[in-house]
Amino acid sequence: MKIPYSIIFASFSCGLAYAAESDNYINLIRQFQTPSAVAWDASASVAANGEQLSALEIKENGARFELWTLNTLPTTGVITEYLLSSNYVASYIPSGAVYIRTVEDPNPQAAIAAEIAEGLSPTPRMPRTRADQSFSVDIVIGGLLKGATDPEASKSVNIYRHVQSYGVGGTGVGIDRNQATQLTASSIADNGTQTLTYSLTSIPGSNLTKIRGEERFTVKSLPDIREDYSVPPMTIESKFIQVWPVADGSINGITSGQLVRYSAPQLTLTMNDLYPSSTTYAQAYKGDPQLGVEGKIIPGSSLIINDSVPNSRVLVLKGYESVFEEDGIWTIELITKTPFGTDRLAYVSFNLDRTMKVKGTFTTIE
Repeated sequence: MKIPYSIIFASFSCGLAYAAESDNYINLIRQFQTPSAVAWDASASVAANGEQLSALEIKENGARFELWTLNTLPTTGVITEYLLSSNYVASYIPSGAVYIRTVEDPNPQAAIAAEIAEGLSPTPRMPRTRADQSFSVDIVIGGLLKGATDPEASKSVNIYRHVQSYGVGGTGVGIDRNQATQLTASSIADNGTQTLTYSLTSIPGSNLTKIRGEERFTVKSLPDIREDYSVPPMTIESKFIQVWPVADGSINGITSGQLVRYSAPQLTLTMNDLYPSSTTYAQAYKGDPQLGVEGKIIPGSSLIINDSVPNSRVLVLKGYESVFEEDGIWTIELITKTPFGTDRLAYVSFNLDRTMKVKGTFTTIE
């Protein structure tokens, strides 16, 4: 049997990740016919949102559609591909959608709609979180049938959870997702929404705070095999979430309790795994270390990260004496602010004494 028309499909702009309107990005929809696996770029350079007709006819075995974004780095010219979404369409195939909610992106659809309404260009990426944070997954299933004569493939779907580490310092570029580890598999036989909540990621790693990798949640159809009709299990929906490490840092050039005279010593700030959306700086305040104190930002120490991957940096500070208004005990802290809150990466306290003392004797001649 053939479906005698082309379907209309959305460009997946309101899902877990989305296409961009930027000079550095090209968005395309790729169509894979089943069972021949013939691939066709259904559209190149699609807009960040909208819909259009499929390029090829959808036959009885169905087709899979993938939304890709290609980013050309302006400094190197290297092209990086991001698979943002995947959907399968066929007769008797239930519908499925996966929505991942994190602290940073509590409602991706609303955020995207707001950005588009303001004429802004959304950033193309997977939803992301940090290794010490929780996240939730909403799985929405529709179109399941329960009739005695309905095909078995129309009565339930399978849900899979996979995890994959990027390795030390990895960013996920060029990974083989066939190497991901399947953690769970379950079946859903009812229409509606199921919410799964995870307190922490399950990506493997010896140091849980330094995990880098991704989790994948997939809705798959059951095989549909009849006398004159055969469709293998197909991916109805598959979405990812990236997990990045917790930052750490150090302050070198001064030691705890050190007596500083006249000029402040040169400092070296080392910052590792700064979150892709973060502001990091060194601040100074009078007194012993205290959490939550707002001090004076040391000139030259502010670092704003707006990237798709974590960053590590080293900064050298000197000539910052102006932040110290008076002598006494002072504390310098290395602070980072992320969507998850404010964290202190390092601190040091020292005694500042810039008083000039003259030693000598005073005599008179009578």
